[in-house]
Amino acid sequence: MVVKYGGNAMINEELKNAVMNDLVTLTLLGVRVVLVHGGGPAINEMLKKVGVESHFANGLRVTDDATMEIVQQVLAGKVNKDLVAKLRGRGVGLCGMDGQMLRCTELDPQLGHVGEIVHVDATLIASLLDGGFIPVIATVGMDDLGQAYNVNADTAAAQIAIALKAEKLVSMTDIAGLLRDKDDESTLIPEVEVSEIEGYKSAGIIAGGMIPKIGGMADAIYQGVHEAVIIDGRVPHSILLELFSNRGSGTRFYRRSHRE
Repeated sequence: MVVKYGGNAMINEELKNAVMNDLVTLTLLGVRVVLVHGGGPAINEMLKKVGVESHFANGLRVTDDATMEIVQQVLAGKVNKDLVAKLRGRGVGLCGMDGQMLRCTELDPQLGHVGEIVHVDATLIASLLDGGFIPVIATVGMDDLGQAYNVNADTAAAQIAIALKAEKLVSMTDIAGLLRDKDDESTLIPEVEVSEIEGYKSAGIIAGGMIPKIGGMADAIYQGVHEAVIIDGRVPHSILLELFSNRGSGTRFYRRSHRE
């Protein structure tokens, strides 16, 4: 199972501790867990401190040289190691540059150092899983010349899930799921068949940061991942509820042929 952890759900220390404890519990129960994390709020905070303005286009951070340096320091440094520390010896911190795990090319010159993943080498991840560890992956990739790239964490999690042939891709974030009205959680859409995604985009229901998130989930499902789900990381033990009870929440993405 690949878990993408990000957004403002990472800010609350009590919730963060609970999530990491739940992941350790899953590992002890024999579930092979890969944790892929973002760090947008922490990056925004550091950029603000050093006087660099944040810009986004279609949910992706515009990453010039100065921003890329901060992304590496914060994402592969402080954020990654904070999560590893909370996993009580079960976590091993990595970034996508290690073993050239996430090989990238430039996605769009106007976005700067934003990478498009062209290959995932899952050798290192598989080795750690075989050893009973939780790989904790910061989504900084690189090209064949060693240039670092900022990679959207949702996209990276999906590509890693595909490379590992994972059963499930889980995105823990700070929203209830896909909402018809982003300001009204009662409009939650509990299930989406992947062929419906384009219609939701055209209607403006999937927009902003949801575009790469749900796009990655669709890619994962089309390429063999059985199920993908967005769950609310603000709800205590939401990942355990998702896996082991009928109280799973959020929005589940599936392909009809997988259910037939």
